[in-house]
Amino acid sequence: MSLQVEIMTAMKVAMKEKNQTALAALRAVKSEILLAQTATGSKEDISEDEEIKILSKMVKQRKDSAAIFLEQDRKDLAEPEIAQAEIISQFLPAQLSEAEITEAVMSAIAATGAAGMKDMGRVMGIVSGKLAGKADGKTISNIVKAKLS
Repeated sequence: MSLQVEIMTAMKVAMKEKNQTALAALRAVKSEILLAQTATGSKEDISEDEEIKILSKMVKQRKDSAAIFLEQDRKDLAEPEIAQAEIISQFLPAQLSEAEITEAVMSAIAATGAAGMKDMGRVMGIVSGKLAGKADGKTISNIVKAKLS
């Protein structure tokens, strides 16, 4: 089942349950996907990789907003952002564990022959491409830094 069909099904359920938070998150996802489709100028669906990038970006935006709201002691604004991030995350592939990410980083270091921090960009490019949507970029970056320093 395509992501758009899953989103529409989830929207119908959210409408029936009168879950406004879920409905807002799902409408935002649908809107972003439609914007991505019209940006390419085609009526065809966007690729699964593009869908994952869009969803990852939306989750990150909501988590960042929630962190800022919590910093400013605005729990009332942070809670809906966190809830929406959780709802959107349901449509992403399962996230990898730190051990699995470390394994991918080590294989990329071995493949590139990276010796220090100057090679971080090459390693990050390989690992980020391989684990797109399955791991957070910040986590990957921290592991690469630890292994190269």
